[in-house]
Amino acid sequence: MRGDESGCLGPPAVPPWRLTRTLTAAIAVDAVAWVWFLIGLLRPTPQWAGWMLLLFAVPIAAVTSWRAGAAGRTFWRYVSAGMIGLGLASAAAARDYFSGDQPGQQIGGLTAMLYIAGLLLMLLGLLRIPGAQRTGMEWTRFGLDVATMVVTVLVFGWYLVLPRWESWTDGSAAGTASVVVVGTAAIIGMLAFVKVSFTGTGPIDRRALYILTLTGAVGAVGGAMAPLLAERPYLNTGHVLLPTTSLLVCLAADRQLRATRAGRPASRPLSRRPSVLPYTAVLATGALLLTGAVTRAPDLLAVAVGAVAVTLLVATRQIVALRDNARLLDDLDARQRELAHQAGHDSLTGLANRAVLITEIDAALAEGPAGVSVALIDLDDFKAINDDLGHAVGDALLVSVADRIAAQLPAGAVLARLGGDEYAVLLRGGHCAALAAIAAGLRRPLPAAAHELVVEASVGLAEARAGDTASELIRRADVAMYEAKGQGKGRHVVFDDRMDQRTAEQSRLAADLRSALDTDQLHLLYQPIVAMPGGELAAVEALVRWTHPERGPIGPAVFIPAAERTGLIVPLGAWILEQACRQAIRWQQAMGAAAPGSVSVNVSARQLREAGFAGEVAAVLRRTGLPPHVLTVEVTETAVFDGGTALDELKSIAALGVKIALDDFGTGHSSLGLLRTCPADVLKVDKSFVDDVTADGPQAVVVAALISICDGMRLRAVAEGVETAEQAARLYELGYRYAQGYFYGRPMPPEAIAACRPAHDPATQLIDS
Repeated sequence: MRGDESGCLGPPAVPPWRLTRTLTAAIAVDAVAWVWFLIGLLRPTPQWAGWMLLLFAVPIAAVTSWRAGAAGRTFWRYVSAGMIGLGLASAAAARDYFSGDQPGQQIGGLTAMLYIAGLLLMLLGLLRIPGAQRTGMEWTRFGLDVATMVVTVLVFGWYLVLPRWESWTDGSAAGTASVVVVGTAAIIGMLAFVKVSFTGTGPIDRRALYILTLTGAVGAVGGAMAPLLAERPYLNTGHVLLPTTSLLVCLAADRQLRATRAGRPASRPLSRRPSVLPYTAVLATGALLLTGAVTRAPDLLAVAVGAVAVTLLVATRQIVALRDNARLLDDLDARQRELAHQAGHDSLTGLANRAVLITEIDAALAEGPAGVSVALIDLDDFKAINDDLGHAVGDALLVSVADRIAAQLPAGAVLARLGGDEYAVLLRGGHCAALAAIAAGLRRPLPAAAHELVVEASVGLAEARAGDTASELIRRADVAMYEAKGQGKGRHVVFDDRMDQRTAEQSRLAADLRSALDTDQLHLLYQPIVAMPGGELAAVEALVRWTHPERGPIGPAVFIPAAERTGLIVPLGAWILEQACRQAIRWQQAMGAAAPGSVSVNVSARQLREAGFAGEVAAVLRRTGLPPHVLTVEVTETAVFDGGTALDELKSIAALGVKIALDDFGTGHSSLGLLRTCPADVLKVDKSFVDDVTADGPQAVVVAALISICDGMRLRAVAEGVETAEQAARLYELGYRYAQGYFYGRPMPPEAIAACRPAHDPATQLIDS
């Protein structure tokens, strides 16, 4: 979907016809000519007026066709030259008439040559227009149409003209020239009809060509009717034929001018509508047959009427069948267009898909990378909406998001849906304003079925560079989008090369980490959680470590983000859970009652968003035989703050009898309402508050308030990051009975846990002193 389009638009419409000064003059000359000619049929009239009208008709047509040469210049120049040739032929005919060389309708050799030259110039212009492609069946149908027209013309000529032909021509040279001109006009008209029917390309407007085709028909038919005026030598069909031809040329040129100004393409596909030509020929021949039967053979009238009636019925049946076939073909075309649209567009939102987006980006880059950019938009926590409210609401939200983004886009932008809850936007300049408008639009509530939802989105943007491809531009935008997600919700980030370096490093780490899972490079250390004030071992927290065969030890702060980004955190977390549970069983077997009372395992938000994670925990407990109350699952408050699948899985885990600990409490959203909705048993106060607990300040106030909350809600409070005896003593004074930190023990291998005993009672010593 483009920012400035709501659908596919057809070619620009040709401006409506209006009566210009040129057309007014051509119509006036033609009307006067016909009126004067009709008067001449009633009584003899002086013919100088008819010849004088030609002095106005021909120049008007020649000038108008010359002006139409803005499109198809060569063709319209030929038409203008042809009209000049016809004008010269008329002047020669007038000279013959007034000099007495030729009577009435007959013309001399020079006049005939000029007429033929004018007609040939027009035909030559037509022949220079490219033709459209036709199938063999279309050629056959067209040939039958031409044959029908030829037979019809011959029948009319035989019936109306032939009886008078001999008296008209008198076997003279002038008569022969007249016959040649009429025959040539008929042939040229036929060729013009063929050429126009096969014209499908080029700058010439097709309707203008159809109008011009009538000029050949007018010349041929009018010339053939000349013998009917043999008894009126003072009349000349040229007096009306040439003004009418000039009017048709003016109408065609006017149509060309209007189409050119509208910028409408002249090329159009050939119509599937049945040709009206054969049916017009049937009607005309039938009318002629009935006329002849009435006037010359009354006894055959009934047969003629029956033949005409049967012919018309058969023709009507064929027309109905052809129209039905045309309708079926139109339906098929519509279906094909629909399938083509579906192939390039998303079925849910109607937006362009990835293939169309890549095509649009390539086209934009071909014009130059300056100002071209691509933004990737990914909705935050969309899976929770699907899980909590259902996929119907989720789908409705995706449609609303698409509409809202499209409404904010500037002209020339292209919006696409890449799948799931991810959208992409091709921008041509002004990306800062566009991103701000999109972000502002998404902050407003969005209708989704019966709900009003507020969503946030992470946006990554990449600006085009010289030599870019569509795939490269989308890739960089994707990198920037993941960088935005890493910074938190509702952020937008513009790509820079350092992101590629970090991404490449994380990709290498992820590949090595996958190998590490399969080759025993990972191991667990355990940090004691002690009871205060004596420092007895109460529990342990499992912490993963990685020793790379080439790079040596790699800290979790380095490889855990890579695992999160690539999804390896899920198999990694499953491995940690299995190993920690098996180690807890070994401690119980080796240490008995002295074994740690609980083993804490950190679980990421990504793991909790996997539906069925609680089932995996239950399966591990069954495989290892570990009692559920010995296992503690540690999660950050951010992982479950928004509820959804994560909170549901956590409640299912708690239902197994597994303890739940909120880790690093106070550093995330810190909503006290979370303590009511989350099935927590343990609250671990973050080290950042413990660091300054011995000084008067806001951190000490928070630590004191949290122990009161834990006591009131019957939660076990664990102070993290205890590093000094003074901190331990102060925490004990405030009411804390469990602590964890370097003061009590660093992370250690499992065999060292058995030897972990308090060497002294630092907290008690400080209190006693």
